[in-house]
Amino acid sequence: MAVAHWSRWGRRGEKVVRRVLPRSFLGRSLLIVLIPLLVTQSIALELFYGNYLNVVSRRLSDGVVGELALTMDMLARHPQDSVWILARARERTQLDITLRRHAHLTGRSSVGVLGPMDEDLAHSIDLTFHVDCHIDWNADAQSVRIQIPFGDDVLEVIAPRKRLDVGPIWLFVVWAVGSSLLLFMIAGLFTRNQVRAIRRLAEAAEAFGMGRDLGPIHPEGAQEVRKAAVAFNRMQARVVRFVAQRTAVLAGVSHDLRTPLTRLRLTLAMFPTEGTLRSADLKPDIDDMVADIEEMERLIGSYLSFARGEGAEEPVATDLKVLVDEVAQAAARAGGTVINVHAEKPCIVMVRPDALRRVLTNLADNARRHGGRMAFSLKPLSRHVEITVDDDGPGIPAFQRQRVFRAYDSGEGGGLAGGNGLGLTIARDIMHAHGGTIRLRHSALGGLRVVLTLPL
Repeated sequence: MAVAHWSRWGRRGEKVVRRVLPRSFLGRSLLIVLIPLLVTQSIALELFYGNYLNVVSRRLSDGVVGELALTMDMLARHPQDSVWILARARERTQLDITLRRHAHLTGRSSVGVLGPMDEDLAHSIDLTFHVDCHIDWNADAQSVRIQIPFGDDVLEVIAPRKRLDVGPIWLFVVWAVGSSLLLFMIAGLFTRNQVRAIRRLAEAAEAFGMGRDLGPIHPEGAQEVRKAAVAFNRMQARVVRFVAQRTAVLAGVSHDLRTPLTRLRLTLAMFPTEGTLRSADLKPDIDDMVADIEEMERLIGSYLSFARGEGAEEPVATDLKVLVDEVAQAAARAGGTVINVHAEKPCIVMVRPDALRRVLTNLADNARRHGGRMAFSLKPLSRHVEITVDDDGPGIPAFQRQRVFRAYDSGEGGGLAGGNGLGLTIARDIMHAHGGTIRLRHSALGGLRVVLTLPL
């Protein structure tokens, strides 16, 4: 029970710490510097104030009170020489001592100092004379007024403040705080430089993941960060080289595959379709063979598009509203029924327009083939833009929605049957290359809703 109790409290404490701690590396690094700095300065202030300052203050107070005690002792022994004794005391002690005959304590004790001097002086007088006295620290900016009962008289002392004050304490406080701020600023500048190198590495990795080739990054910062940057440059170069080699090989394969298909098409085109005895019988077969060749060429193009990815297309600033409108108009010309295009205002985003057009066209073709009616929507949000394509087809069951993103899996029995199995796979790869996502949902039209998100 006890172990479970402490474990539960430990988890709660960990959650609180995670909630309070800064999330950024810069914030946490500065916190690592700030906390020890505050602790050390607090210890230094406590040692200074609690040890050195108190000791010096007590010694100063004891010195002044000791001189007063000696003077009062001489006055008690030689009352007839009080004038001479007071004069000698003023000369030797720098204390303005006056004996007021048959007087009483006047005024009130006041405190207006920073430090332990007032308490030490009152404590020393109490231990030495065992009487109530008045100490006025505000009588003069340069002195302290002390009244001590002396029989029926009152001994009034004007002591220079410098005899009791250890000096301006605020100077030490300002020095401690100022030095801490200076050290913190220096540490912050160095830490910021290190964090800047890490941030640039992260931005380069994110850009490369979105398909933007920014070239090699300049290694900077600490040795570990430099090693990470060099490793990233090598990885980026290997990936780019691999993609270039694969694209070159696929281009050759495309040429090798298309050449015999072209010869077959030309051969079929040279067959006579009239003027012979069997021309009428051969024409349907020839037309079917031509259709098969066109289908093979289309399949080869799809496979090459899947393997090649997005090619060498560079991201450009594109108005997604115009792009969605163009795809919707093309879908309507192809025989689809576009019931709504909700894109009210321009939305400029850095994308590869041809690749994104391929995604939207594929979705529109699926909607036209499996439903007929479709709707497009463009919605800019705070950090990303959302494009949705709805249709009224049979849809896809929830348990099969992840399968259709696999290559050559068109959703057995679902709303995407009849394709070559690469449409949504290519669409997913293109969206991931843009740093976006593609998700399948149930549509309000009764069919499938495809939700595309792109970062702003």
